[in-house]
Amino acid sequence: MKRKFISVMTITALAILGVLLALNAGCKRGAQVEPPVAKVVQKTLEKHGHVRTDNYYWLRERENPEVQKYLEAENQYTAAVMAHTESLQNKLFEEFKRRIRQTDMTVPYRKDGYYYYTRMEEGKEYPIHCRKKGTLDAPEQIILDVNQVAAGHKFCRVQPPEVSPDGTLMAYGVDTAGRRFHTIHFQNLATGEMLQDLIPNVTESMVWANDNKTLFYTKQHPSTLRHYRLYRHVLGTDSAKDELVYEEKDETYDCFLFKTKSKKYIMLFATHIASTEFWYLDADNPSGTLTLFLPRQKEHEYYVDHYQDYFYILTNLEAKNFRLMKTPVARTAVENWSEIIPHRNDVLLEDIDIFRDHLVALERKNGLLQLHVLPWSGQGEHYVDFGEPAYYAYLEDNYEFDTAVVRYEYSSMTTPLSIYDYNMTRREKKLLKREEVLGGFDSANYLTERLYASAEDGSQIPISLVHDNDFQKNGTSPLLLEGYGAYGASFDAYFDPFVISLLDRGFVYAIAHIRGGAELGREWYDQGRLLNKKNTFTDFIACAEHLAREKYADPQRIFARGTSAGGLLMGAVVNLRPDLFRGVIAQVPWVDALTSSLDESIPLTTTEYDEWGNPADKKFYDYILSYSPYDNIREQNYPNILATTGFQDSQVQYWEPAKWVAKLRATKTGKNLVLLETEFEAGHAGVSGRYKKYRDIAFKYAFMLDLAGIRQ
Repeated sequence: MKRKFISVMTITALAILGVLLALNAGCKRGAQVEPPVAKVVQKTLEKHGHVRTDNYYWLRERENPEVQKYLEAENQYTAAVMAHTESLQNKLFEEFKRRIRQTDMTVPYRKDGYYYYTRMEEGKEYPIHCRKKGTLDAPEQIILDVNQVAAGHKFCRVQPPEVSPDGTLMAYGVDTAGRRFHTIHFQNLATGEMLQDLIPNVTESMVWANDNKTLFYTKQHPSTLRHYRLYRHVLGTDSAKDELVYEEKDETYDCFLFKTKSKKYIMLFATHIASTEFWYLDADNPSGTLTLFLPRQKEHEYYVDHYQDYFYILTNLEAKNFRLMKTPVARTAVENWSEIIPHRNDVLLEDIDIFRDHLVALERKNGLLQLHVLPWSGQGEHYVDFGEPAYYAYLEDNYEFDTAVVRYEYSSMTTPLSIYDYNMTRREKKLLKREEVLGGFDSANYLTERLYASAEDGSQIPISLVHDNDFQKNGTSPLLLEGYGAYGASFDAYFDPFVISLLDRGFVYAIAHIRGGAELGREWYDQGRLLNKKNTFTDFIACAEHLAREKYADPQRIFARGTSAGGLLMGAVVNLRPDLFRGVIAQVPWVDALTSSLDESIPLTTTEYDEWGNPADKKFYDYILSYSPYDNIREQNYPNILATTGFQDSQVQYWEPAKWVAKLRATKTGKNLVLLETEFEAGHAGVSGRYKKYRDIAFKYAFMLDLAGIRQ
């Protein structure tokens, strides 16, 4: 009976595959009429002497019924191919539910006289935002039940609510499509009444002024989605008539909002990959005008906070790994700055938090985060001891100045997310909560290690990995290697409760800390961007080779996974070394790098020239062309590939993985799978709702486990 079922599903899959191949062939035969933007792209191609055809360009026609039909056929094919893993998917889904506490709450934090926290309830997809006034013994007030907001929507993402300084009003943004266009709603928290004010088509960035009636927010460009306009809304007025306060006219910059910890200033900052510019406004005078802090300068990144009479500036001016400066509020020019924390060649200064008697710096050394406590006066400078070889730590919910306690979150590959309060004077830490992992989990049953692989140029690439205690280093274990390597974003070694299902089935899980991230400082990032981008790909390959050579992995069962820019990584490494991987999961992968970089009409193109290079310049054009995954597909035997995308994705457009899969399937040799799954009600971050996410992860894990020969 089982054999017959698989046979029927195989026939179904082959039939659907035939439809897909016919669609592909059809689009090759006809002379396509491409959208006007194609001519713009082609003009740049011709400028560089490159004649290039794209048989799958038509897939970007979002409103074309044939495109949606094609994507639905891909989904049907993927479902048919994966049908025999359905029982495994269900088993994984139930494991996740048993392992993760279904009714739970976050650790309350104190802000403006209230304790705020979030609850989850069993059977419900979305969080419930709550607060208590004054003390934790006070009655609970539910301020926002996202389950109610999401009712009737297939997708719903609600930004954490912004409460007015006096605690009486709440603003929150709702996105029901996944494209990150939000509608801001307002509620009176004293009466529960919803205000008539609505602000549609805005970003998630908003800040209350101190008058408790003025809200500042930003809007995105309708096509490129660049955050480029700041508006001021006064409650009770027509939002269509809101005043435009600032417009960022440089197409390579986005702008964002926040309020300083002191609550004294509303900060607007315009940001580019390698440059920032700050403006500030007295939060007590919301009808005032913005004041420029310091004009933008190429390659100068700085970040500003405020305390008492000074602005504090985290800056890379003459300090590649950043240093901390301060300046009097009335004198923000560089010549008035004085140094607090100097630059260090081996330490990346990532963030700060300010308290009455202490300054806390979040630093990164040897790839690991550290909390550096510095008293404003006297002795007592020290680092918080974490005691594990690979971990993640970050500052968390510190809204008050007048305290000796700093709150931070901590996690490692074997330690679930933990929230600590650390007394900086007594050097004592108190564990407030560790996420409970159910189902018999014991961190003592797993071991984490830190390794180093040698890159082509001799650089030592850190690898964090975890396995269970039954693991034997004999080259027989399946392994999942993950990486990102872009934007200076470090991929830290944190606890993932879902990974336990792989470890308990004999997998090793590893993270490659490749160049393009900032694990080893700003230079580590610079060595993996622009004309150094290929280091990211060869570093990842070196890590996979090292793990196989050192017998952490079965060379025939190495899997790789990457998301977004990490999907670019996946596309590049399977072109370079398809033999190295049994299977690859590319989640919302940016794989059509050249075409997207040429197209200024889509999101992220102009704002990321300092990350990838502007292909209008031939040296960058040639370099991007040399590694762009879509452009370098060739006739060879690729590994099994699962690509996923969201039809509403605002960052990596759905057509990139769709085109990539179509071209791979038409070009590759061998019989390995190439699958595409499109979530029609999802954006870049995937589906909304925790149980939908559980299902999604179970599906991807089943893809790997099945290929690894593990079907239970």
